[in-house]
Amino acid sequence: MQKVEITSIDTSQLPRLKPDEMHALLVRAKSGDETARERFIYANLRLVLSVVQRFSSRGEQADDLFQVGCIGLLKSISGFDLSQNVRFSTYAVPMIAGEIRRHLRDYSAVRVPRSMRDTAYRAMQAKNKLTDALSREPTVTEIAEELHVPEADVVFALDAVSDPVSIYDPIFNADDDVMCVLDQIRDPKDTESRRVDAIALKEGIACLGERDRKILNLRYFGCKTQMEVSKEIGISQAQVSRLEKSALRQLEKYVKS
Repeated sequence: MQKVEITSIDTSQLPRLKPDEMHALLVRAKSGDETARERFIYANLRLVLSVVQRFSSRGEQADDLFQVGCIGLLKSISGFDLSQNVRFSTYAVPMIAGEIRRHLRDYSAVRVPRSMRDTAYRAMQAKNKLTDALSREPTVTEIAEELHVPEADVVFALDAVSDPVSIYDPIFNADDDVMCVLDQIRDPKDTESRRVDAIALKEGIACLGERDRKILNLRYFGCKTQMEVSKEIGISQAQVSRLEKSALRQLEKYVKS
């Protein structure tokens, strides 16, 4: 394994235990065996590191996030129920990630009001409850009705505590075919008809005479008045007005054809 130094820990030296060895250590740790607990924590530091790497684009020190993730690991060990048929990693990963997210929210330059964080926490709890009851993802309206708060409050609260996403984050990766968030974003104004009009307009401008093109360029890209254009070209303002209108009529035919 490649060596990674984090908080003075050489991850290449971390133990790799089999699932039955992990389970045996966890059972002993839950029964109060401190030596087993320490070994179990050490054996799961690689799990913490894997979660920390998800937040590598947040600009935070990896060592700080790793220490926060370790707190989440300790909470996972304390809260894990051995009677449930669930792998420890399945339970621990959300706990570790949640601890890191709370740290990022609490120490972020953009502070979310406590009341809004509380609403977001209640909304997530209500969402989980309704998902179990309805066997589907609940709507914002249903969550708001469950909490007896306006829908807007639920939307704003959940948005406020959501992790920012980079437009370059991959959302699909198959072999060399990578799709990023950026690939799923479109400009609502950039419709097919507008693109067709732009192509037609470009072709129409190319068919205009040099003087007509210069007049339109000065008027609509140079933001000059007809009087200023007339002085620059050396013709009267009336001629500029007539030529401008004639050029626009020609372009209109290309766009509407």
